[in-house]
Amino acid sequence: MDGAQAPAKIKSVTDTGVAVITLSDPSTLNAAGLDLMAELSAAVSAAIADPAVRAIVITGEGRGFCSGANLSGGSTGRATDASDGPNPALLNVYNPFVSMLRRSPKPLVAAVNGVAAGVGVSLALACDLVVAAESSYFLLAFRRIGLVPDGGATWLLPRMIGKARAMELMLLGEKLPAATALDWGLINRCVPDADLMPKAMELAHALASGPKSLGMTRNLIWDSLDAEWHDQVEAEAYAQGTAGRTEDAREGIMAFAQKRPAQFKGK
Repeated sequence: MDGAQAPAKIKSVTDTGVAVITLSDPSTLNAAGLDLMAELSAAVSAAIADPAVRAIVITGEGRGFCSGANLSGGSTGRATDASDGPNPALLNVYNPFVSMLRRSPKPLVAAVNGVAAGVGVSLALACDLVVAAESSYFLLAFRRIGLVPDGGATWLLPRMIGKARAMELMLLGEKLPAATALDWGLINRCVPDADLMPKAMELAHALASGPKSLGMTRNLIWDSLDAEWHDQVEAEAYAQGTAGRTEDAREGIMAFAQKRPAQFKGK
């Protein structure tokens, strides 16, 4: 129907402090076109801003987590043209989004079902914990289309699995099954398909019930990937000062002294 609103490509619900954000364009295996990315960015921004949300889960609907950028119709802005300079879609859309995940004050869990390809790999690995279904796999097949890995993949992979394996994944463009990804240290859990969301939610609820300092911890770890020793231990000292002034720290210390479980509020 003319003028009809296009269906939403992102679904978002909150479950006991956990925002579950689902890529919902299963006919394309949740390809990350510019329209989906705009909705995804808005959903993650809203979850970060919501004080009731203390952890975030990102997953995909249907048979795939994310099949990469949507190359049909030029919806990614990746098509080559005669102009020089950087790819505008990466500079203006994809890079800001993965950078937002990188700087999140709240922990993130990726629940990877089916294929995670191209920038979909980057979206998953930009989260703090990655749970993958046994049938899922990771694919960086940019060689097949004459392009280069993006969305932070060339930064993430060498740091996570080493240069040799990163070269293999990105130069050969072969599928990496979830079980092998676990063996390589690329992901945190590989579970039966039926257990994917229960396990992801179990981890997310554990994060959501934790103290505010978890957000500081995940940012310290991300920062450490490029930091010098002196800068990192100084950053720990400043973060510890901030954490020590939170309500959660007061509760945690009191609960320790009273030999009871702490009841954190994320404050």
